Amino acid sequence: QVQLVESGGGLVQTGGSLRLSCAASGRTVSNYAMGWFRQAPGKERKFVGAIAKSGDSTYYSDSVKGRFTISRDNAKNTLYLQMNSLKPEDTAVYYCALQDNKYTHPRYGAYDYWGQGTQVTVSS
Repeated sequence: QVQLVESGGGLVQTGGSLRLSCAASGRTVSNYAMGWFRQAPGKERKFVGAIAKSGDSTYYSDSVKGRFTISRDNAKNTLYLQMNSLKPEDTAVYYCALQDNKYTHPRYGAYDYWGQGTQVTVSS
């Protein structure tokens, strides 16, 4: 069984910061590519960022590049998304995901397991 549980969402003002966590069970996160996605009300789910299995490569959408950082803590088997300089347009439900297929590209490939999401709201 694979379970991903996000936490750390909340309400912040424009320019503030949040750190989202994704605690994983059933898989060792260091062995898999993992990503963050977000979905605003009435909008499609969009890619935010990803980290490759090796940890040598990270990927970010243009809208968050330079503000968000994805990382892993292997000892805690947890994925993180550090979000700085938040903007109202960052408001969304944020999901973490795990890519089970070793041959799938972390940015463009499909993800196989998803968390329940955590709400991030940025006020103007």
